[in-house]
Amino acid sequence: QVQLVESGGGLVQPGGSLRLSCTASGRTISGHNMAWFRQAPEKEREFVAGIDWSGVLTDYDESVKGRFTIPADNANNMLYLQMNSLNPEDAAVYYCATGPVVFFSVPRTASTYQNWGQGTQVTVSS
Repeated sequence: QVQLVESGGGLVQPGGSLRLSCTASGRTISGHNMAWFRQAPEKEREFVAGIDWSGVLTDYDESVKGRFTIPADNANNMLYLQMNSLNPEDAAVYYCATGPVVFFSVPRTASTYQNWGQGTQVTVSS
């Protein structure tokens, strides 16, 4: 069983940047699909970005494409979410998740992922 811990959230002004980190322990993240989801108040949890088991294939929700990236550091068992040009609509609790290998795609469905962190709050406000 893998344990995931997110960090790096906080308050940022519109147009600013944040880098979220996801630290994995218990097993390696290498060879597993991983993703970031977010959930705003009174909204469903939604897919933000994902990376496949090989580390080659990535996918992004249209709302963050061109602004967010999802680099992985397999050597240190870390996953990141680099968020640039943040706007108030990006405010939410951000969750890191890992799941089994899915070939040739990055699943966007939350139920595909088996392990979740506790989340980190991102607030975008002036």
